[in-house]
Amino acid sequence: MKLKEIAALLNGEIIGNPDIEITGVSGIKEANEGDITFVSSAKYIKDLSGTRASCVIVKEPIADIEIAQLRVSNPYLVFAKLLKHFYVKQKAPIGISKDAIVSDKTEIGTDVSIFPFAFLSDGVSIGDRTVIYPYVFIGENTTIGEQCIIYPNVTLRENVKIGNRVIIHSGSVIGSDGFGYVFGEGRHYKIPQVGGVIIEDDVEIGSNVSVDRATLGNTVIGKGTKIDNLVQIAHNVKIGENSIIIAQVGIGGSTEIGDFVTLAGQVGVADHAKIDSETIIGAKSGVKGHITKGVYSGTFAIPHRDWLKAQAIFAKLPDLNKKIRELEERIKEIERRNSE
Repeated sequence: MKLKEIAALLNGEIIGNPDIEITGVSGIKEANEGDITFVSSAKYIKDLSGTRASCVIVKEPIADIEIAQLRVSNPYLVFAKLLKHFYVKQKAPIGISKDAIVSDKTEIGTDVSIFPFAFLSDGVSIGDRTVIYPYVFIGENTTIGEQCIIYPNVTLRENVKIGNRVIIHSGSVIGSDGFGYVFGEGRHYKIPQVGGVIIEDDVEIGSNVSVDRATLGNTVIGKGTKIDNLVQIAHNVKIGENSIIIAQVGIGGSTEIGDFVTLAGQVGVADHAKIDSETIIGAKSGVKGHITKGVYSGTFAIPHRDWLKAQAIFAKLPDLNKKIRELEERIKEIERRNSE
């Protein structure tokens, strides 16, 4: 594919030879002749001196480099699109495997692929061009939209609603019982979890994620939200649109999370919390109550700038403690002299 064809496809401006043949996409250090690479930050420009790439995607032109440049507004986004163009190929649908177990009370769209040993219960609905890989379990009255990918060993329990273009990676469980108990008569009595789960369009869920069904109503993951591996989302949680939930996050029941929220790795969110839209919670932070829009870190989370100041003071605590003791001794000495 010639560079000028890529530029036309992605609305880029070429600096250099437009007839260069591009055969692949690679990182700066791994690139070979024919590859296109990218620079997302000025700190990586120095690495271009040793690259073998034929072209680099840039936001602003870079002086004194020999290779061609493709100027675009968002180099990282263009790089991602080129990876998909060169390497992600659509597979032809295989239909329904004879080794899959599919109820005769299901609705299956066109060009669907259902691999061997998948299990589809009564009342299941699968949209057009969706792929169900081996050992997927889909419970009663669960619906899956169009162009979804459900990877091996995923469990979708009963009464789950999956939107269009959703990706769920291996080992995840959608619709497991919420962790609900009431103590009485000397034991923990299980509260039946009779609600459902709604996963809206364009959500991606990593491997080994648990999304619990609601006690009543629905647990909801808003459209465009991306969830990393090993995340726990409890019953009746509501997550807004285009949020990012990074690995090992735990979200307590009935929590409300807005749009464009980022929860970094190992964040813990207490039940019944509320996090406003466009908020960022730093790694390993703890959250409870109502968190207004901002950037937070720490346990429990405080404004990020306050947390940075606190961390700077923490390292000085031994010296500060020593000085406090010295001051206390001086005060005692002054008080003793004044009392004489």
